[in-house]
Amino acid sequence: MNTNIALIGGLLSTVLMAGCQAKKSEIPTQVIYRFDDHRYLELKGYYCQGALWYVDNQRGIRSEIMDKFYRAFAGKFQHPSERYMAIPDWDVDGFAVSKDYGRTWKIATYASVPYGVEPDGTTSPKRENVVSFTVVNDQGFLLTKQGHLYLSSKPFDDPRVLPGGSGIDYTFTYDGKIGTGRIDPQFPGEKWGMSYIELSTLKGQTNEEKAEWQGLPTKVPEVKNYTGWDHMQCDPDLGLE
Repeated sequence: MNTNIALIGGLLSTVLMAGCQAKKSEIPTQVIYRFDDHRYLELKGYYCQGALWYVDNQRGIRSEIMDKFYRAFAGKFQHPSERYMAIPDWDVDGFAVSKDYGRTWKIATYASVPYGVEPDGTTSPKRENVVSFTVVNDQGFLLTKQGHLYLSSKPFDDPRVLPGGSGIDYTFTYDGKIGTGRIDPQFPGEKWGMSYIELSTLKGQTNEEKAEWQGLPTKVPEVKNYTGWDHMQCDPDLGLE
């Protein structure tokens, strides 16, 4: 009788321990940003770092943006745009970008320019200098404490550099001499929305010749009636109890 009791007790302990280990091994998941009542960002990981997913319940979309190491952006973040989506990370060294309502994602970076406007002379902002990132009208706008505005192009590609297009012939002045250049449809450069340029560094660059980089806003557009969050939110202690 005592042997049976001991055996049952041992089995119960094993089951309880296995249950605790299974519970402990479950990676915590939390919503870190809401665009509206049916679209949100979900982070799976510990200490506010891990895999990032985008969910749109209305369109039936659940897509992985990053499989690990994502850390939430700390600045002000407003994102009413739906077709074009851009998600910054903690370091703001690039953007996860989707141009199909969040179904697929690619990485957009800062444009390569000959000079930078940041305090240290670099061509992309440091995390501590970033104030806000806004995505509206299918364009992204990143603003720094120094008033520098990094933005993506208008949401289309110049038809002249698409396959079968005429190309773009242009002139430029260098060292007091006039030269000529051409943007050929075979080598059109980055597609719309895939590169961010600080507005004041655009002048004199090849991109300036493309229609999507002309007539750009000179400040962050006002966002009205936005129902989403204005900052990402994350609990670093989730799942550590």
